[in-house]
Amino acid sequence: MTMTSLSQRSIANFVLDHLVWFMLVAVLIAFSIFIPKFAQIGIYANIIEQSTFVGVMAVGLAIIIISGHMDLSVESVAALSAMVTGILFCSHGIGLGFSTKPEWLVVPISLLLSLLVGGALGLLNGFFTVRLKMNAFIVTLASYIWVRGLVVALSGGRSAQDLSPSLRWLGIETILHVPLIAWIAILVFALFTFILVMTPFGRHITMIGGNPIATFRAGIKVDRLLIWAFVIAGAIAGLAGWLLAIRTSGATANLGTGMLFNAFAAVVIGGVSLKGGVGKLPGVYAGVLLLSSIHTAINLMGLPAHYTQVILGLLVLAAVLLDTVKHSIRQRFT
Repeated sequence: MTMTSLSQRSIANFVLDHLVWFMLVAVLIAFSIFIPKFAQIGIYANIIEQSTFVGVMAVGLAIIIISGHMDLSVESVAALSAMVTGILFCSHGIGLGFSTKPEWLVVPISLLLSLLVGGALGLLNGFFTVRLKMNAFIVTLASYIWVRGLVVALSGGRSAQDLSPSLRWLGIETILHVPLIAWIAILVFALFTFILVMTPFGRHITMIGGNPIATFRAGIKVDRLLIWAFVIAGAIAGLAGWLLAIRTSGATANLGTGMLFNAFAAVVIGGVSLKGGVGKLPGVYAGVLLLSSIHTAINLMGLPAHYTQVILGLLVLAAVLLDTVKHSIRQRFT
């Protein structure tokens, strides 16, 4: 391979790996120029805040897709986590109003419970997918349906309101004009970026997504790692639900509806290949910010809600098409 070919390949890989960041910058510049009142610190802070819940959910979804599988249950898992938090720690509606002494202990207790709820459902998905060799798409689609039904059954169609003061404080506190819960989401991205890049678990998960047979022959315990991937994805979805309950100071049966599609679009636009084995979480975060920016622009322009649905559907289609095009370009420069 000539030096020119190597240079072209390096440039192509750099552009493809960071394409979503170029798109985000271009969109923000365009919106700031053509949409009145868009270029404000408050608007940018709101974009980051709106990215919190879909962003955290997208982390777990990205890990599963990088491993070569799919998890459609993350939205319902987040909703169940939010409902459990609301029922236990809200004081009105269906809330039971549990409290602790000292009162701040409700924060780690509720967080641990949310992680356990999500992790348990992830373990169930992993068991059916890995041990029983069932299709992950079908398994997690079934979980998406029955878990959401469980949320409705637990709530009885009612809502939980007035979350514990310590949890409400997390939802209203800001640092540098950005809500604390958004900083938690950024921390999640940073943590799992480190895990995927710098730890054996992350590197092996990527290897499994690229070639599971070769990974198995290399002596890596593929099944165990895949089950752990589903558990982690479920726990992260539980965290997303916990943050959502904190932000809304309660929970309803339809909380988080539609977030799965945003998370999926962000993951694919962010550079995670649906074929597995390729993807980086910083790109996923850029994808989340891009979608949040578009939603904010639509609201500022006063477009009807059905326009938002049309644009979202086109974005999902574009995300899948973009994944195919990027794969073809990479093959051309291989």
